Amino acid sequence: MGAGVVQKGGGGGRRGRRRGRARAMSEINITPFVDVMLVLLIIFMVAAPLMTVGVPIQLPKTAATALPTEKEEPLTITLAPDGKVLIQKTEINPNDLIPKLQAVAAERTDKKVYLRADGSIPYARVAQVMGALNAGGFRDIGLVTDPDGPKLNGSGG
Repeated sequence: MGAGVVQKGGGGGRRGRRRGRARAMSEINITPFVDVMLVLLIIFMVAAPLMTVGVPIQLPKTAATALPTEKEEPLTITLAPDGKVLIQKTEINPNDLIPKLQAVAAERTDKKVYLRADGSIPYARVAQVMGALNAGGFRDIGLVTDPDGPKLNGSGG
């Protein structure tokens, strides 16, 4: 059996000095990156539905079904309860509606337009705007309504 020498403490020349020095990391730590991406994902998931809010109007209720969605963002004309006319979300003077529509029609491939009119707007005003849409180059007009309305057979709400 042999006897060995055991040194305690830090008194061993170069070996003791090396322990205090930090070594360069050769690995990439992606945990902070993943954390930031998850936070951004949550923010966009919460904010995305808020970006589609339009002008608040009370749409009439009908029994009609929804139209299929298109590839291009649909053009929307809104008749607000206070009489304002809006293209998408931009208010426009009713006298300038036809020239603006002609300019928009020249740039778009899809000639479909959606008309959102408040239920309190007189039918004559809606018909006037539909005539302006036709004169502006849009022949395919979809009237936007809320579903689950009266079905004209006594049922529905």
